[in-house]
Amino acid sequence: MSYLLPPITNPRRQFEFEIKLLADSLSFGGDASRFLGSGLEYAQSRKYEPGDPVKLIDWRVTARTGKPFVKEYEAARQVPIYLAVDTSASMCVGSVERNKYYWAVRLAAGIGQAGLERLSPVGLIAGGERDLRITPTLSSQSLLQWAEQLRQFDFQERTQLSTRLRTLAASLKSRSIVFVLSDLHDEGSLEVMELLATNHELVVLWLQDPAEVKLPRGGIFRAREAETGTKAVLHGWTKLTSSDRIRESLVQSGIEFLHIPIDEPVLPRVRYFLKHRKSLGHD
Repeated sequence: MSYLLPPITNPRRQFEFEIKLLADSLSFGGDASRFLGSGLEYAQSRKYEPGDPVKLIDWRVTARTGKPFVKEYEAARQVPIYLAVDTSASMCVGSVERNKYYWAVRLAAGIGQAGLERLSPVGLIAGGERDLRITPTLSSQSLLQWAEQLRQFDFQERTQLSTRLRTLAASLKSRSIVFVLSDLHDEGSLEVMELLATNHELVVLWLQDPAEVKLPRGGIFRAREAETGTKAVLHGWTKLTSSDRIRESLVQSGIEFLHIPIDEPVLPRVRYFLKHRKSLGHD
């Protein structure tokens, strides 16, 4: 059975407006050239050679050195951005009002819109059992349509994140930027992401519910894992996931990631990370 997330904003036009505001507040760091579209961008200046067009003369360098210099340009590349959003059941349950899936959808749409504004085509893959994959496009309307689709979730949906990422890696023909938004419950995904990171720019937004670190103190109780249906008897000090092991695997693999506890302010954390992206493993 499918459900619809409580409206992020209502009506839909207000949701779209807030996504654009979120996109405006995000930054991918200082090297904006990776996100530019087709055209020419300045590369360097060199000494003038006979036959060089006069319109290419770099007047500032020429005035400073007293010798004629010309500007050289190179074609800017359109680097596609892929957003891999974990749509599995574990993303949709949690101990706080706005769960991991709520933030994954919101952040994916915001990052995607920011990419479009830099003329980078944006694509999507869903990391659960649903068959949802969008080829990179420069259409803002297409992005908003799949953002609406993502708001639907299924409490029975199992993770396929590692399988989807492996398929994506095999299909990429040129260097791309891949954002993974997940709680990383699919342990096999870490190995696949390490392979992806060798040929592409990989950024992992690792979302975590506070209950995954330590459950509230409340004695002994029964629980069922959201995706597999596995039953267990737990107590208030039980850790549901191994945060230290996940973090260690990401660091050792050289994967750029941001750990996002969803019981803390999310947006300032993500904005800061995207602005200062060159260091590995923010906590």
